[in-house]
Amino acid sequence: MKYPMMFAVLFFTAHFFTANVFAQNNRPVDVIVQPVAMIPVQTELEAIGNLYANESIEITANLNKKITGINFNDGQRVKRGHILVEMTSHEERALLAEARVNSDEAKKQWERVDSLAKTGAASQSLLDQRLREYEAAQARYNAIESRLKDLLLQAPFAGVVGLRQVSVGALVSPGEVITTLNDDSKMKLDFTVPSVYLSSLSQGLSVKAKTRDLNNKVLNGTVASVDNQIDPVTRAIKVRAILENPEHELKQGMLMEVTLKTKERQSLVISESALMPLASNNFVFIVRESAEKKLMVERKKIEIGQRLVGVVEVISGLEEGEKVVTHGVQKLRAGQTINILSEEKPASLKPRESHLSDLIQSKKTEVKPL
Repeated sequence: MKYPMMFAVLFFTAHFFTANVFAQNNRPVDVIVQPVAMIPVQTELEAIGNLYANESIEITANLNKKITGINFNDGQRVKRGHILVEMTSHEERALLAEARVNSDEAKKQWERVDSLAKTGAASQSLLDQRLREYEAAQARYNAIESRLKDLLLQAPFAGVVGLRQVSVGALVSPGEVITTLNDDSKMKLDFTVPSVYLSSLSQGLSVKAKTRDLNNKVLNGTVASVDNQIDPVTRAIKVRAILENPEHELKQGMLMEVTLKTKERQSLVISESALMPLASNNFVFIVRESAEKKLMVERKKIEIGQRLVGVVEVISGLEEGEKVVTHGVQKLRAGQTINILSEEKPASLKPRESHLSDLIQSKKTEVKPL
C-alpha cells in the first residue's frame, strides 16, 4: 500500500506543477506598443568628395619657340581671349606679308580676266585658271595667319591663372607647361555613394558640403549628373554636384564632407526596438484580439528597407495603424496574452550625427619635421 500512495502523491505534485507553470505562461505580459506610421522619408547619405574647377587646363606651348612676352601675373584673373604668352614671330610675320602681296596680286589678275571674259576677249579656261591661282594664294595667306595666331597663347575662358613656370627668353617645346588656368566661378564636387542608392539619385538633389579648410562653413549645391557606370570593385557610383563660388574661396583639390538627401518618399516605419532579427530574417510582434476578446500577440515576418536613426523602414509585412510591441519583446511568444501599459507615439526621424570630419582629417597628409 506504500507504493500506490507514493505514486498518487507524485502524480498530484506533477499535475499541480504543470498547471502552475501553464497558468504562469498564460499570465498577461506587460508590454509597451507603438502604431505603425506612414511618414515622409529621405535617406541621408554621407560621403567624402574632392573639388575640381568648372574648367581647368594647362597652358602649354605647341611649337619650339622662344617666349618674347608674358602678359599675366601669378594668380591673376583674366578674361576670355586675354593674350597670356607671346612667342617669337618675326619669320611668320614676314611670310604673312609676302602671302598678302601674292594674294592681292592674284585677285587683281582674276578680276582683270573676269572683265575681259564678259566681253569675250578672254577664254573661260583662262578665267578659271586665274580664279584657282587667287584661291590658292588666299589659302596660303590663311595658313600663315593661323600659324601666327598659334604663337599667341590666349585664355580660352575666363578664370584665374596659376603660378608661372617659365620666363621671357626661355625656349619652350611642344607640351611644356607654362601655367594653369581654372574657371572657379563654380566648382565640381565629385564623390561616390553605394550603388544600392542608385534609384534614389537624380539631377537636382540638394547637397551640403563643408571643409575644415574654411572653418566648416556649410555650402549648398545641387547634383548635376550621375556617372554611367558602377565601379565593379567598390560597388559604388560617382556623383557630381555643382557648388557656386562667387567669392572664389573654394580651391581645386579641397577635400569636402558631403551630405546628400535622396528623393523623399512615403514609407512605413517602426522603432528599431520592435525589430527581432533572426539570421537573415526580421520579425515583429503585432497586437491581435483573440476570440475571447483578449489582447494577444502574433509573430510576423517583415521585410525592411533603410535603417535610419532609431527607426526602421518597413517595405512589406505591416500596414499603417497596426500596433507592434516595442518593450517587453524578450518575454513574448506567439499567442501570448498581453497587458498594454502604454502606447508610444508613432516613430519619427531624428537628425543623425556626422562623423566624417574626423575621417577627413585622418586622410590629410601629416607633415612631420625632419
